[in-house]
Amino acid sequence: MTEMFRRRHGIKYPTSIRILHWLRAVLILGLIACGWYMTGRAEDDATAGILYPNHKQFGILVWLLALLHLAVRQRYHAVLPHAPEALRPWEKSLSYATHRLIIALTLLTPLLGYAMSSSLTQGDGVPFFFLSHVPEILPKNDTAFAVFQTLHKYCAYLLLACVVLHVAGAMKHRLQDKGGETDVLPRML
Repeated sequence: MTEMFRRRHGIKYPTSIRILHWLRAVLILGLIACGWYMTGRAEDDATAGILYPNHKQFGILVWLLALLHLAVRQRYHAVLPHAPEALRPWEKSLSYATHRLIIALTLLTPLLGYAMSSSLTQGDGVPFFFLSHVPEILPKNDTAFAVFQTLHKYCAYLLLACVVLHVAGAMKHRLQDKGGETDVLPRML
C-alpha cells in the first residue's frame, strides 16, 4: 500500500488498536468520574467499600492496557495512518503533543495511584481482580502518600483536559470537514 493510497482512502487503524482506544477511553472516563464521586464522600460512606477497591483495580487495568497499546502500536507502526497533510502545522503539533500526553498520563496516573495506595499507613493494599493484592513495594509513609495523592489528582485532571482536547479536535474536523482529509474520526471507528 503506497502512502498516496493511504492518504486518499483514509485507511483505518488496525482493529486491535481501535478496540484498545475505545476500551481505554471508557475506562479512563469512568475512573475520573468515580474518582470525583469517591473524593466527595465521607470515608465511612457505604459506597467507599465498593468504589475504592474497584477504582484501584480498574486503574491497574488501564495501566496494563496502556502498555499493551504501546506494544500493539509498535507492532503496527509501519501501517498506521499519518496525520493528514491538510492539517495546519500548529494542528499537527497540538495533535502530536496531545496524543503523547494521553499515552504518558495513562501510564503515569495509575502508577501514582498505586504509589498513593501503597504508601498510605492505614492502607489496605491494591487489589487486582483475581489477585488478592498487588505487592506493595513502597514503604508506609503518610507524607509520601500526600505527595502521591496530589500528583495523582493533578495528573487525572491533566489527562481529562487532554481527552477533552482530543475529542474537541476530532469533532471539529468531523463537523467542519466531514469526509475530507482532516476528518480522521472514521479511522478509529
